[in-house]
Amino acid sequence: MTSNLPSHDIVASIEHWLDAMVIGQNLCPFANAARRRDLVSIVVASSGSAEQCLQQLSDEAHRLADSEEERTTLLVLPDGFENFDDYLDLLALAEALFEDLEFDGILQIASFHPEYQFEGTDRDDVSNWTNRAPYPILHLLREDSVERAVAGHPDPDSIPQRNIDRLEQLGLTGVLKLLERDR
Repeated sequence: MTSNLPSHDIVASIEHWLDAMVIGQNLCPFANAARRRDLVSIVVASSGSAEQCLQQLSDEAHRLADSEEERTTLLVLPDGFENFDDYLDLLALAEALFEDLEFDGILQIASFHPEYQFEGTDRDDVSNWTNRAPYPILHLLREDSVERAVAGHPDPDSIPQRNIDRLEQLGLTGVLKLLERDR
């Protein structure tokens, strides 16, 4: 499947998801400050091939690692990785690439996908929406930024369960309503 949307529409969809879910529901208590300070880059992959996506990931990783700012990058994959298993294969390759590039301890990857499903959950379990996004995403984070943010949070270990509890309060209908947007 190929996305026929222009990049600016894909970026707008990701921005809406960030504002409505990630920040709006406080799923990531660190995202709001980064977004307000314009430290979140949204980059749409130029190809659906694994090789080209990994090259673009490498380029973005080097740019992020070399940056003096506490930036973060969302590499959006609108083409080629709609199937969750294909995406997980790419994620494994991306993590191996980071190891080869010696980014361990410098950068990490968080994963989001429209069909994200945690092991042991039903497909329709609302908890899966903590990692669901409009498109597959490889989220590149600087580890030093993550460590500082976590150190400043009163109880970082509670974040995943708090997120699940919040989405369960909303229910699937509420989550879907949040994600609706005028086109």
